[in-house]
Amino acid sequence: MGKAEKFKKAVVYVVLMLLVFLCLFFFYCLVINATRSHPEISKGFSFIPGSSFGTNLQNVLHNKNLPVVQGIINSLIVAGSSAALAVYVSAMTAYGIHAYEFKMRKTIYMFIILIMMIPTQVTTLGFLRLINTMGLMDNFLPLILPSMAAPVVFYFMVSYFESNLPLEIVESARIDGSNEFYTFNFIVLPIVKPALAVQGIFAFVASWNNYFVPSLILKSNEKKTLPILIAQLRSADFLKFDMGQVYMLITIAIVPVAIIYLCLSKFIIGGVTAGSVKG
Repeated sequence: MGKAEKFKKAVVYVVLMLLVFLCLFFFYCLVINATRSHPEISKGFSFIPGSSFGTNLQNVLHNKNLPVVQGIINSLIVAGSSAALAVYVSAMTAYGIHAYEFKMRKTIYMFIILIMMIPTQVTTLGFLRLINTMGLMDNFLPLILPSMAAPVVFYFMVSYFESNLPLEIVESARIDGSNEFYTFNFIVLPIVKPALAVQGIFAFVASWNNYFVPSLILKSNEKKTLPILIAQLRSADFLKFDMGQVYMLITIAIVPVAIIYLCLSKFIIGGVTAGSVKG
């Protein structure tokens, strides 16, 4: 190995270490501040953990104005259901586009792709009017059911099918007498499991962190999700404002996401790589 190659390798390692530091440093700051009291946080940042972790945790969990435990349950219900629907329905739609030849196939594909370009904020007003007319305000259904229409997940799954699902497998299953739903559920889905895991993570995180739409729909305390509770805690009046509780609640909010990433991390690189390369 020449000096030039060694230098390039050293530069790559330095850049990677810098990126890792930048990614982890903010999480470290968050955890450190979660262990400190409000007066300690007001004095400035410290690399040394404080002694108020238990106090902050108890204050957050027993906050009379914020049902944190119920908020965690609500977020898990909404995010888990949304991710499951988004991944399954998008995979089924992508399978239909990939495995079937029919009229308007390309037009439907392009229409779904164009929907990706429309920001959520543009359709929010009409969406709120619709669910208000249907009597679904302060309900989880408007946050879960629309997740079935996930153009980004659909596009990724189509790309993954094109590079990892030969149509010969589908044809063989049909010749053997397998019906279409059995073929999709028990033959196709196991093949694309890495892509399902990757998109499941992304869909779960997006729904878990979603604040804009739930804040407009959910009004009662027992229905609110964690992002709404965090915003309420941060906007508390001066006498009740406690930065220790804020950092503790944010720390609690990222724990489920971190667990899901750790459990499914082995699928991320393989799934993203295979989905981005078409055969």
